[in-house]
Amino acid sequence: MAESSRQTHEFAPVYDEHSRILILGTFPSVKSREQRFYYGHPQNRFWKVLASLTQWPQIPQTIEEKKQMLLQNGIAIWDVIQSCDIAGSSDSSIKNVVPSDIGSILKNSGIKRIYANGNMAKKLYEKYILPETGVPIVGLPSTSPANAAYSLERLKKSWQQILF
Repeated sequence: MAESSRQTHEFAPVYDEHSRILILGTFPSVKSREQRFYYGHPQNRFWKVLASLTQWPQIPQTIEEKKQMLLQNGIAIWDVIQSCDIAGSSDSSIKNVVPSDIGSILKNSGIKRIYANGNMAKKLYEKYILPETGVPIVGLPSTSPANAAYSLERLKKSWQQILF
């Protein structure tokens, strides 16, 4: 396993005043940190799932295309953690958490519901952020390639609830 090191989230959340739902991950993977954008691992199914659910014409490839798809569908994304000690991309290795200021998004958007991309994001949100915001979070199965138990079709079915 990679050695744990202090990492800070270095890219902004994606949202605007029209965002209705917020999807939170835990912390960017090594690939996402390299690309400086969310869900950068080519095997992560996040973009495939959202493109399918929103009936976007194709899976977005560039950061600009991804932002456009999110914002046009009222979807905001960010991560629960602003900084932490982490070994590589391993959520289970996360320690010494500094949570993100989710309240700032909630104040400046129309967020009605918050969803967690995976169990760890839900657990960390409930521990560090729920006491501040009072806004409950709904857990969804992780789109990570590490969640091999879920096929793309099964993920889409579970994630359909974001379309309210």
